[in-house]
Amino acid sequence: MLDNHQMLSSILQAAQMGQSGIRCVIDHAVRTDLRSELKNQLKEYDSIEKEALKLASQRGWELSNLHPAVVKMASAMTKARLLGGNIDSKIAGMLIQGNTRGMITGLKNIHQYNKSDPAITGLAQRLLGKESTDIQKSQPFL
Repeated sequence: MLDNHQMLSSILQAAQMGQSGIRCVIDHAVRTDLRSELKNQLKEYDSIEKEALKLASQRGWELSNLHPAVVKMASAMTKARLLGGNIDSKIAGMLIQGNTRGMITGLKNIHQYNKSDPAITGLAQRLLGKESTDIQKSQPFL
């Protein structure tokens, strides 16, 4: 069973992973509409990160950030996957895969979470909704 602190840390790390992934690919996007969509997605991840940090601060908690080694490894893998071919399609595919993994992790966490804090539950639901929407918005770029 996840407690409130663990759930909020998970939300923060998921938002940071999304930010990291988008930052790795945004400058490689060829289509301006894809780049615009990436900027919108990044803004929402930024907002979720800020909200998670605000909730933690209100509760006197320190959250675990995404480990820098995870960010470096993901960045290296992303750069390798962008070599050759239709870059925008590859970016869209990676976004869909990342959001799908995020949704799976988020849903597992929600099912293991005691849901005792409505603000944290709401933020978790917001993150899941964002990831689901982002999957739909990325599909046309495949």
